[in-house]
Amino acid sequence: MAAVDPTGPPARGADGIFDDDDIDPRKLRSRARLLDAATSLLTSGGVEAVTVDAVTRLSKVARTTLYRHFESTTHLLAEAFERLLPQVTSPPATGDLRDQLIELVHRQAALIDEAPLHLTALAWLALGPDPNSDARQPLAGLSARVIEQYRQPFDELLAGAAARDELDDFDTTLAIIQLLGPIVFAKLTGMKTLTPADRVRIVDDFLVAHRPPTPETA
Repeated sequence: MAAVDPTGPPARGADGIFDDDDIDPRKLRSRARLLDAATSLLTSGGVEAVTVDAVTRLSKVARTTLYRHFESTTHLLAEAFERLLPQVTSPPATGDLRDQLIELVHRQAALIDEAPLHLTALAWLALGPDPNSDARQPLAGLSARVIEQYRQPFDELLAGAAARDELDDFDTTLAIIQLLGPIVFAKLTGMKTLTPADRVRIVDDFLVAHRPPTPETA
């Protein structure tokens, strides 16, 4: 029986691709190649394109290695989506509360219009397991990232002194849903293409509903 040459090439997996995850320095690189392949497939072909066969073929990483890094394609897809989501932006720094809310709603609408994968992530999460189910665990990171994408700028703005001075007591989560829900719904259903004027009206309706009555309007 021939001795194994420790300096020789790594062994091939059953599918003929080098199983390089067993070589310690390459672990991070093999994981990165898998994610690179998954994000490329997701960008070009959507969720359905991200299959184990397609990812291993494009990345040149063995199937066994993929399953060492990711328990399932759900885990892989969740991380690929996270890679593609844009960074969270801060709320506008100038203007009164109305102007800042309008600008922020315009920004979020542009995010939905200009980053189709962001909307795909929302739809994919919505079709996933019940939020209270253990099966939801692989999606926890992506779900938190998507929520942060929407919440953080609104949390900063609506928790500020101007909002608390001008508006009545309100639930911030419900406020975000009231401001962004119509935009997401219109985009998902195609029922209507919202114009900038429509988005201004959404903000104005929200402010009217949450501003305490003045002596003149009471």
